[in-house]
Amino acid sequence: MAAKEREREAAYQTVARELREALLGQRYADGSRLPTEAELSVQYAVSRQTVRRAFQELVAEGMVHRVPGRGTFATEHGSRYLRQFGSVEDLMSLSLDTDMEVLSPLRRRVDIEAAGRLQLDSDAVYEVVFRRLHGGAPFCVTTVRLRPDVGQALGDAEELSAAGAKSSFTIIGLIEARLRIPVLEADQSITATAADAPTAELLGCRPGDPLLRIDRLYCTTGSDPLEQSTSYFLPEQYTYRVRLRRGVR
Repeated sequence: MAAKEREREAAYQTVARELREALLGQRYADGSRLPTEAELSVQYAVSRQTVRRAFQELVAEGMVHRVPGRGTFATEHGSRYLRQFGSVEDLMSLSLDTDMEVLSPLRRRVDIEAAGRLQLDSDAVYEVVFRRLHGGAPFCVTTVRLRPDVGQALGDAEELSAAGAKSSFTIIGLIEARLRIPVLEADQSITATAADAPTAELLGCRPGDPLLRIDRLYCTTGSDPLEQSTSYFLPEQYTYRVRLRRGVR
């Protein structure tokens, strides 16, 4: 997360984010008890009400559950790997416990549709295809198209240079590290689709099995597009969360 974004983050969001990262990083085993409200209020120098609100966020995401009189526990997912997404930070946290395996290295190519979505004057973009693995098991295949200046800046990145290359990085993490440009938002659409034969082979499912297709357009300050991506997730390993609010009358 960019420094300015952290400054605007509410106290309960800071607590929730750091606990979420600890859970995703498996610092708390499935079923283990988390620190108490009193312990966390001392650790973060916040009120117990602030900690309680942070726990409410994690309960809503399905990452923890609360047992009256006993405490708060990490949700047990068994052998099933489940990702929770609801913010750019959640996307960047993929680097905590997954690997990126390059299938098609970063290269320049013509893609009229992607160039249009990136609001480019030319038809050329930079493209890389990879899949995400947890414990060696694939759960997502992604094609990323980058604005030419962004693609050129990542052109010598070893993590994207060869098929089979593995790293824990995320593309937006590489962008922020190399260009010092914060990724502030992502427009997203989610649709259901059937796995074609090549994608099914990469994900270890059967052709025709249901997948979730996630299209995202990542932007920086002033909604300036940097990256467009299309991902195919195994549906049992993907959860999307969003908070809905009623309009004020």
